[in-house]
Formats: sequence, structure tokens, C-alpha cells
Amino acid sequence: MHAKQKAFRAAFPLTLPILAGFLFLGCSYGVLMVSKGFSIWYPIFMATFIFAGSMEFVTVHLLLSAFQPLSAFFLALMVNARHLFYGISMLETYRGTGRKKWYLIFGMCDESFSINFSAKISEDVDKGWFYFFVTLLNQIYWVGGTALGAVLGSFITISTKGIEFVMTALFTVIFLDQWMETKRHIPSAIGILFSVLCLALFGAEHFMLPAMAAIVLFFALFRNKLPVGSEQEVQS
Repeated sequence: MHAKQKAFRAAFPLTLPILAGFLFLGCSYGVLMVSKGFSIWYPIFMATFIFAGSMEFVTVHLLLSAFQPLSAFFLALMVNARHLFYGISMLETYRGTGRKKWYLIFGMCDESFSINFSAKISEDVDKGWFYFFVTLLNQIYWVGGTALGAVLGSFITISTKGIEFVMTALFTVIFLDQWMETKRHIPSAIGILFSVLCLALFGAEHFMLPAMAAIVLFFALFRNKLPVGSEQEVQS
């Protein structure tokens, strides 16, 4: 128990910034789901068992559209393809965590990966329990925010027009932040180029899958030939 308490105390402060963001985003997601006619249990269970914020917002559209399991599968794969690289990066980090590893794999989101990958853990703190509590706390924040939004959305009648844009706004801010932090923008420009081309070719309803497939394929083929930052940025 002492080891768990130490790990929890080390993990909790690092997750507080995630708490602020997840409460807002989760609440927006809960309100959106209820506004589309779903029971409050839908977003809560989806937040618990899917636990992939961007995909959960996409799932709202999938549940309301025609049943296309193959398209849904490939869309989910493309939206969450980055987790393949997260998993490879964490193979050594999660080695020796025992049965906790299965939950760590399931609960790995962008924020948990960022903390667990870069955290400087004291030698007297059990790393396995530290990773576990970071992952668990972040999921609790997301599920809690979603539940709050679902409950509020079921009692409070407000206009939800545009609320689904919250994830687009989030990724736009992340993109702009990365753009300003790096001096070479070739990878970003390539992503924009493929997205615009696919939008022109396939239209707004069908461009996402081919665009993301083209981007993933391009970077897989040319990852060793593309400069992603200056020498100074790499050293830092």
C-alpha cells in the first residue's frame, strides 16, 4: 500500500493540467451526445470502453448514419493510427509492469503517453504503479467530464449548434502550436496538401479516409528522407 500511495502522489500533480482540459472536452462530448437524442448512458459507456476522445466525437456521426462497418473500421484505424507509434515507443517503458500492462495498453491516450514517456520518476517510486495511476486518473477525468456533460445536457436546454467543432478547434490549436515551435514545416505542408487534394477529389463527406491513408503511406515511405526540424531542435 505504501508503494501505491507514493506512486499516486507522484502521478496526481502531473495529471492536473489534463483534468482541466478533459473536463471541458468531456463535458462538450456528453452534451453533444444527449443533444443528438442519445441516452445519458451512451456517452458514459463510450467514454469508459472506447476512451479515444477524437474517435468518440466521430462515432456520433457514425451512429447516426447508415450502417457501414468496414468504413467505420478503417476510419477508426486512421484516426487512431498514431497509437501504433505510441505503443512501439512504450515497449521498453512498460516492460515488467505485470498485469497492469494490459490496462496501460488499453488506456494509452495522447496525454497519458506524454506524461509516462517523459516523466522523471524518483527511484523510490514504483514505476508500474506510477504509469497505472497516470492512466487511470486521466480516464477518470474524461469519463467524469462526459458524465457531467450528459447529465447537464439532459436537464438544461441550450443551443448546441457548433459544439461538435470543439475537436476541430482543439486539433487546430495543436497544429498551430507545433507549427510555431518548429522551423521546418515540410511535414505539416504535406499533410495540408494531401487533405486539400482529397477534399477536391472526393468531397467533404468522403475525403478523410483517403487523405489520412495517403498521409500515413507517404510518411511511411519517405520518413527517413524528410527533415522534421533543425539541428538545434533535434538536440533540444
